[in-house]
Amino acid sequence: MIKITPAEFDILSKYILDISGIALSKGKEYLIETRLNPLMEQFGCSSYSELHRKAKSDFKKEIENRIIDAISTNETYFFRDKSPFTLIQHKIIPDIIDRKTKSRTMFKPSVRLWSAASSTGQEIYSIAMALDEIGISPKNYQIKLLGTDISDAAIAHASYGKYNKFEVARGLDKKRLDKYFIQEDEYWRIKDEIRAMAQFKKMNLMKPFVGLGKFDIILCRNVMIYFTEQDRRKIYQNIAKTLEPDGYLIIGSTESLGNNSDLFVSKRYLNSIFYQLT
Repeated sequence: MIKITPAEFDILSKYILDISGIALSKGKEYLIETRLNPLMEQFGCSSYSELHRKAKSDFKKEIENRIIDAISTNETYFFRDKSPFTLIQHKIIPDIIDRKTKSRTMFKPSVRLWSAASSTGQEIYSIAMALDEIGISPKNYQIKLLGTDISDAAIAHASYGKYNKFEVARGLDKKRLDKYFIQEDEYWRIKDEIRAMAQFKKMNLMKPFVGLGKFDIILCRNVMIYFTEQDRRKIYQNIAKTLEPDGYLIIGSTESLGNNSDLFVSKRYLNSIFYQLT
């Protein structure tokens, strides 16, 4: 494996920060080496400086996108941490439906949810299954479940909705696997009625939030650790503008809003914490 020099690390870490918002501090040299070494071989580069030069000169942005795919962490699994899904099933969705049903419009009540770092789709599909389990389906409600991620590969994986035996073994019990998936050889594909509830698109959280509209629920879990404090504040400000006035923000169980606590107020339901606009 080719070793990265200090000068190359400085150049590449700044480049990665510019294109993705992911901040790599000193000590993360190993991460660049292990994740970008296959790209070095693929694109015939003898140094990380050469990979950087080729990425900068590639007008099709193929190399840039491959670097983002390699660097971005796609660690996820079905019903991760469990408590957010219990919170959504037993607190948030009933409150939203009750509030919107009382408005007595001629349209079906709507539920709009955004997973702001959806990775390969397990979080969004877990939400869709959780909604189905409490009788919330497109037959009776207008449902929009949007998953966004910066990685093209992750979005393609999520959109296809097909998972290997290792992926379905993480977080899914046999009852849900049998109910919501169809086995195809060594893979399991999520059923069309669940797949149809979700949409996926590529999005860089460091770019303006254009054309998203407003959401009743926003999940932004386990992603802010990759951004600088300044960038985290910028993202949370944009999230606040995208959340309905009475909407709900859910972050990772080990995360905090830090210096962004003035934008949101924390609330507790059983063992779960969620946030609403101040």
